[in-house]
Amino acid sequence: MIELSVSKLNKRFGGLHVLKDVSFDIKGPELIGLIGPNGAGKTTLTNVLDGAIKPNSGTVYLNNQRIDQLEPFQVAKAGLGRTFQVTRSFRRMSVLENLYVPALALGTEHSKAEIHEKSMEVLEFLTMEHLRNEYAQALSGGQQKLLELGRLLMLNPQVIILDEPFAGVHPSLMKIIYSYIERVNDQGTAIILISHQMDSIFSLCHRLLVLNYGDMIADGPPEEIKRDPAVIEAYLGIDEDEEDEKEGQA
Repeated sequence: MIELSVSKLNKRFGGLHVLKDVSFDIKGPELIGLIGPNGAGKTTLTNVLDGAIKPNSGTVYLNNQRIDQLEPFQVAKAGLGRTFQVTRSFRRMSVLENLYVPALALGTEHSKAEIHEKSMEVLEFLTMEHLRNEYAQALSGGQQKLLELGRLLMLNPQVIILDEPFAGVHPSLMKIIYSYIERVNDQGTAIILISHQMDSIFSLCHRLLVLNYGDMIADGPPEEIKRDPAVIEAYLGIDEDEEDEKEGQA
């Protein structure tokens, strides 16, 4: 069973305390939303989880293996992968070649024939077979997002972090990406979804984590999070007790 355990992560940049004792667990193929206002620490948390930066203190374990001190390629091999808000495909390589890269770069035990077969399976899953020989730079924004998801799937990850998968995507393709996220999750992969598209977050996710100025201020089901006074204040700058007091004075 998938188990990601994040315990008391702290990250400082000089005098700026960006993550403050952040802790949460994922057990099984959960579909979790990570939300918070700009500057909340979402990107820093993602970069710590994928090995791009190291925490000042705290630990991250994936299936009983400590990964917070590993390099990004080692974290990927351990089973945790991520996409980026601004896609990072190899623009002058074909879609098919882009899919080859993760498996070849990480030195998997599979032969080139097996990697090709896996690539074709991923293309079929994403309904992108017709684009296999297109250069990545010719793809639309939404297709770039799908290609980045496909590159993750080449590694059979257990946990995926999707960073703003709907940003800059045409509404018609947004629905398609939405459906693929559900399908990947249904196949047994845990997903952490970061998005400012609140409708998608509340519709897709079974559970939400809320960061604010580096603190994990809420963790629970979407309907509960919607009513959480701390979350409302973080997003809107409204303290419900103050509002009630104002209404009583009116």
